[in-house]
Amino acid sequence: MTVIREQDFIQSIADALQYISYYHPADYIRSLGEAYKREESVAAKDAIAQILTNSRMCAEGKRPICQDTGIVVAFVKVGMAVQWYGSMGLEHMVNEGVRRAYTNADNPLRASMVNDPAGSRKNTKDNTPAVVHVSLVPGNTVEVHIAAKGGGSENKAKLAMLNPNDNIVDWVLETVPTMGAGWCPPGMLGIGIGGSAEKAVLLAKESLMATIDMHELKARGANNRLEELRIEIYDKVNALGIGAQGLGGLTTVLDVKILDYPTHAASLPVAIIPNCAATRHVHFVLDGGGVAALEPPNVADWPDVHWTPSPQARRVDLDTITREQVAGWKPGETLLLNGKLLTGRDAAHKRIATLLAKGEALPVDFSNRFIYYVGPVDPVRDEVVGPAGPTTATRMDGYTDMMLEKTGLLGMVGKAERGPETIASIAKHQSAYLMAVGGAAYLVSKAIRAARMVAFADLGMEAIYEFEVKDMPVTVAVDSHGVSVHETGPAQWKLIIASTS
Repeated sequence: MTVIREQDFIQSIADALQYISYYHPADYIRSLGEAYKREESVAAKDAIAQILTNSRMCAEGKRPICQDTGIVVAFVKVGMAVQWYGSMGLEHMVNEGVRRAYTNADNPLRASMVNDPAGSRKNTKDNTPAVVHVSLVPGNTVEVHIAAKGGGSENKAKLAMLNPNDNIVDWVLETVPTMGAGWCPPGMLGIGIGGSAEKAVLLAKESLMATIDMHELKARGANNRLEELRIEIYDKVNALGIGAQGLGGLTTVLDVKILDYPTHAASLPVAIIPNCAATRHVHFVLDGGGVAALEPPNVADWPDVHWTPSPQARRVDLDTITREQVAGWKPGETLLLNGKLLTGRDAAHKRIATLLAKGEALPVDFSNRFIYYVGPVDPVRDEVVGPAGPTTATRMDGYTDMMLEKTGLLGMVGKAERGPETIASIAKHQSAYLMAVGGAAYLVSKAIRAARMVAFADLGMEAIYEFEVKDMPVTVAVDSHGVSVHETGPAQWKLIIASTS
């Protein structure tokens, strides 16, 4: 009988979460490197270059790939011949491992979990609790698949209860464009088919733990119906032209994974969950021999891609920017931001709205300023800020007209697209929305030379900061006339792909 020590399990969980915070899976890096070679869209190729460069920097510096260090999801298969040495329950052991990982002094990870989700939404401070799925299986080992799932991609999960004769591929092709770019493509699509509603979603999540092998699959050909579906969905989703970061291009997904389960004769549950550019998961097995050994990857295996700003990029001084200058920016143009940049996201915007509704003064003057939608990781050593990539801008859509109308805000920086009403408001106020690359958080943080908290300190990572930035790379995603590259780019590349296929 195998004896698993409580502390070995806990430390293995903690080590695994630290490991995946800064090491991409090797299969993801290889696949993204191949996508970079194939990509013909200038904007998409630049975005992929930033993601690959960021990945190498994180592997070398052991700092998080993304500022959103995720909600922990663990699939734990416990052999029925295993005996535990300790007093804690399994979920408590997982949570203790999470606590150790996320409060690690050398590489603290952002705590994003909140209690009372329909009420006060108070941060738990250590990213617990995890979501744990346990199964008892034959054998004498404990097998763990663990992931840290970012909110931007998790929020795009979709479930449909289709009729038995409905076409699954058609539903996927209708659904993926509605997911926008907040899941930070290129990544993976996990699909669950069958079971019940909750089983389909669980299958989709579990499928994302598998290795990327689409090119091998296509080379040898499908052996069964699920492999046929994987190939068909992969080809047809990429033909949509959504591309990296939703800017339009050849690669939207690197792989499609599918798990299925028997279902009721009257049912066809189907779920999609995307994995983002910060794909983070690892697998290990405990056999009673101590803490799991996770071998670091060889950084020399990373693609030889080193992003640098384009010589054609326009440098912008945020301290002297005018509405007239903003009006001269072109959709898709690359800018390098310099000067003082405010930050703020969901909780800060809600509090601003409350203050304005009460007629109270704001603690920050937003006049002719830009705001960056970000919740950074805490800094360590000589950093002024930890990894600080953008969060999904559409979550702030409901506040945008208020901010532009009542605070004098000039523009915004985030990731992914904006909704039609927000685009109309941007055009009305002759504002602009700039997009930073999701999945390049450590790279972006190197452009931040100083940071100070200026309001709402109690909100933690959602407080308002003032950053001093130097050559922070962004793309004009919505110009002052309301032209959105997240609409024009994919439409253009869908036509290009169709004309060459």
